[in-house]
Amino acid sequence: MKFTAEQIAGILEGEVVGNPSAEVYKLAKIEEGTEGSLTFLANPKYLNYIYTTKATITIVNNTFVAEQEIETTLIKVEDAYKSFSKLLEYYNQVKLMKSGIEQPSVISENVTYGENLYLGSFCYIGKNVKIGDNVKIYPNSFIGDNVTIGDGTVLFAGARIYSESEIGKNCTIHSGTIIGSDGFGFAPQEDGTYTKVPQIGNVIIEDNVEIGACSTIDRATLGSTIIRKGVKLDNQIQIAHNVEIGENTVIASQTGVAGSTKIGKNCMIGGQVGIVGHITIGNNVRIQAQSGVGRNVKDGEAIQGSPALPYGDFNKSYVHFKNLPKIVDEIHQLKKTSNETN
Repeated sequence: MKFTAEQIAGILEGEVVGNPSAEVYKLAKIEEGTEGSLTFLANPKYLNYIYTTKATITIVNNTFVAEQEIETTLIKVEDAYKSFSKLLEYYNQVKLMKSGIEQPSVISENVTYGENLYLGSFCYIGKNVKIGDNVKIYPNSFIGDNVTIGDGTVLFAGARIYSESEIGKNCTIHSGTIIGSDGFGFAPQEDGTYTKVPQIGNVIIEDNVEIGACSTIDRATLGSTIIRKGVKLDNQIQIAHNVEIGENTVIASQTGVAGSTKIGKNCMIGGQVGIVGHITIGNNVRIQAQSGVGRNVKDGEAIQGSPALPYGDFNKSYVHFKNLPKIVDEIHQLKKTSNETN
């Protein structure tokens, strides 16, 4: 797909300096630009590349003034970085602009779907599923019985949505993610074996949620596992049964949240964090990567470590920890001196 400098300037409300008919069909870093590519200059550290880049079109700030001859066509905008991001979003929307039902695919009884559905090949849609407008379901995806999917949601290839799950509007679910699998519920028996506890709840995902690849969100034992509006989950995250995650919370890769824990709004949780079950984490909490959280956390706390401590206390403790061999040597020396004195 090709775009001219004039078309791009129209999208970005920018000004073309150079050839308005110059065409691009790919994106590149400014230092790696080649003919037919579009790039941008926002960081002053890369200023020298504007004079050597082979990119056909370069987006720059309005304040840019060339001090040498340049070959690339410029598009001047108020903020080059934001404009390039806007263009990436536009490009992504165009790239994903698919519709129609590919074959082979299976659509079961009593399924309803809105306008501009894209259903990729080898998909299975269970009974009584309700799908909104402009939904994209990529190949090899599974949608169980009685699932609802809101307008504008995208499920990438190989997503698995178990029965009874509810997915809101404008959500993005990446490849390999499983929503609604059984929670980890087993009752120990006297003979040392375990009996499975039926998991009869569901998962509710509200609007504008994004879930990274190969993450799992378990259905509730009873009631619902709930992911609130605007939550962003990275790849390879485990959310257990009956967990609730508050609006606009973000969680980085390889974090696990055990059952029935409640996480508040606007939290930021780093990668490889482990959170035990049946605790409450407040709003606006910051949890540093690789922390182990085993207690309730108040609103606004920033914690780190395993077990997690307040962030300031952890840093102070770490200063002593890394000096521990030296401190032990000093203690031994003091004991030796004391014994010699006595």
